[in-house]
Amino acid sequence: MTSIILYSLAIIFLILSFIKDKSKTKKAIVLGLKSFENVLPQFLFIIITVGILLSFFTTDTISKILGNSSGFMGIIIADIMGAITMMPTFVAFSLGNTLLLNGAGYAQVATLVSSLVLIGLMTLPLEIKYIGKRAALLRNLIAFIFSIVVGIILGRIMMFI
Repeated sequence: MTSIILYSLAIIFLILSFIKDKSKTKKAIVLGLKSFENVLPQFLFIIITVGILLSFFTTDTISKILGNSSGFMGIIIADIMGAITMMPTFVAFSLGNTLLLNGAGYAQVATLVSSLVLIGLMTLPLEIKYIGKRAALLRNLIAFIFSIVVGIILGRIMMFI
């Protein structure tokens, strides 16, 4: 239902924009398509990778590693996985949804997505170059701890919903 509302609003606003200024709307559509074209290879790579991984890991395995029963250890594993892995934010949310549908727990997925977005071990050398070693390491450590806190809080909230 939400998708229908959002798509309808997007179409209505696109029509209004087209009525107001055709040339700007055409430029915006072309720019959006080019942006989509730039993101598509990354998105497809992640989708294919997740598909391959899900074919190896059954829902039982995902539940054992990242399920509610995995508890705090599952949160730590999710945080480490997120810190090591690097992917765009929109893909992280899609991955989180897929993991939830396959038996992962809310706390573990929240931790994973949070650490995917906040921690950058792959980009750490670049970060050190620009903000210094101490600041980069401190920022990543704080993000690591914050991801765990976010996971715990969201896990507790989702228990009551």
